[in-house]
Amino acid sequence: MTQQERSLGEQAIDKVVEIAIASQLDESESLSVTVQTEPLLLAKGEVNSVTIEAEGLVMKQDLRMEELQVQVKDISVNPLSAMFGKIELKGPALGTARAVLKESDINRAFNSEYISDKLRELKVKHDGKMVTVDVKSVECQLLSSGKIALDAEVSVRETGSTEKIYFTAKPQIDSGGWAVSLQDVEYPENKEFSPELTAALAAKAGEVLNLRNFELEGMSLRIQQLNVEAGLLTVQAEAKVEQFPS
Repeated sequence: MTQQERSLGEQAIDKVVEIAIASQLDESESLSVTVQTEPLLLAKGEVNSVTIEAEGLVMKQDLRMEELQVQVKDISVNPLSAMFGKIELKGPALGTARAVLKESDINRAFNSEYISDKLRELKVKHDGKMVTVDVKSVECQLLSSGKIALDAEVSVRETGSTEKIYFTAKPQIDSGGWAVSLQDVEYPENKEFSPELTAALAAKAGEVLNLRNFELEGMSLRIQQLNVEAGLLTVQAEAKVEQFPS
């Protein structure tokens, strides 16, 4: 269906939702919203589908995603509001989402103020004592083996010493799709780092990889599949929309 064949009502809703989503982002290279319905259906409060496609979107916390595609089908809306270009859902709508993060996006997240704050003043047991550590730097690599490699430098406040940590691990979906964790940690041959520091860093890495950091207003993402390849992390998720951004 061409843009000319789509109704003015559909195009008006497209633009309203685009503007609302853009207001939640620091920037985006491209952003489009496509509403598919028919005037008679819209008058009854029915929308066939809403598709959101974005590239290079940066959230308010300076978290970047290379691609995001969301499609929600069979939506029940307030017909009066819809006629004026606004989608008010009568109930939650389910759909699918696909998100792609580049290796550079994940490293950008680790260095963002939002995530860096989570990597300070970590309380861990080190050499038999409870200490406070700060993560000074983290470099992440997405490997063709499907694993993630983390190379980090942390400082121990009590001693002023610096620890370097390197390990690989496999990301797994936890808690029914609401979180990501790093499992099957492996160290370089003949080199094992402090397990407590490694566990603390792996836990924080899981927070960085959690798609909930990237959710839009009124939308939640439940991860169904993770795929790691060289330089790219692709996530398939269930999207639940309680309301579209207004």
